[in-house]
Amino acid sequence: MAIVANPEPAELRRLPSLVFVQSLWAGVERLVSELEDQPFAIVRMTDPQLAETMAEAVLTFVLYLHRDGPAYRAQQIRHVWSERPYRPARERRIGVLGLGNLGALAATRLVANGFPVEGWSRTPKAVAGVSCHSGEDGLDRVLSRSDIVVVLLPLTSGTRALLDARRLARLPSGAALINFARGPIVDTEALVAALDDGHLGHAVLDVFAREPLPADDPLWDHPGVTILPHVSAPTTPETATRLVAENLHRFFATGMIPEAVDRDRGY
Repeated sequence: MAIVANPEPAELRRLPSLVFVQSLWAGVERLVSELEDQPFAIVRMTDPQLAETMAEAVLTFVLYLHRDGPAYRAQQIRHVWSERPYRPARERRIGVLGLGNLGALAATRLVANGFPVEGWSRTPKAVAGVSCHSGEDGLDRVLSRSDIVVVLLPLTSGTRALLDARRLARLPSGAALINFARGPIVDTEALVAALDDGHLGHAVLDVFAREPLPADDPLWDHPGVTILPHVSAPTTPETATRLVAENLHRFFATGMIPEAVDRDRGY
């Protein structure tokens, strides 16, 4: 077996006896796409601490947007002292795209903090306190109702450029977007256009098609964008290594391979 974080997939081709690859990341789209002809299993990181860390980040930046953090930052730059109207959490609807381990817990934390939450997934899911939807019609329904939409989907052939110009236009005027999943899920050109024309109010971006984000990328200086350096849910070494050790111990003792990625789905 191989324990990896973000390897060059070609390096794994040099290990002909591989039975399974244990990733330290939740996202494994590059391994899946570039090693589709390889017989070994690919195992994602499913550490419960990862979900806790992501839920914390989602709540943090939903509150940042909810309490007008970008607007107050802009006022500070202009030396403006002005109070903005307060809006209760119960009046701010949050859409969560992706209801797997990460999305379900994040949605639950938002509900616990008083936000009405609409969730969307590829297949039907049930999350306590969350209005859940699936399918194409369900996605349009969630987008059209969301004041803030949080992207927590895996990157697959079906989610690449999922949020294009047409779907971004479904969001209410002034809505905000948080992408804590993968950069290519959001059409960056369409996102910038929606920010520039005022349809969207702000975007918090933690992930990009190219990372690190090049220093000359115009997103750095866009007034409607908050940039994070892929930090929403870092792997926690103490808990992740314990989980990996358990997987290895079980494999050596019984030959059991941990639950692997479905290569057809991509996650």
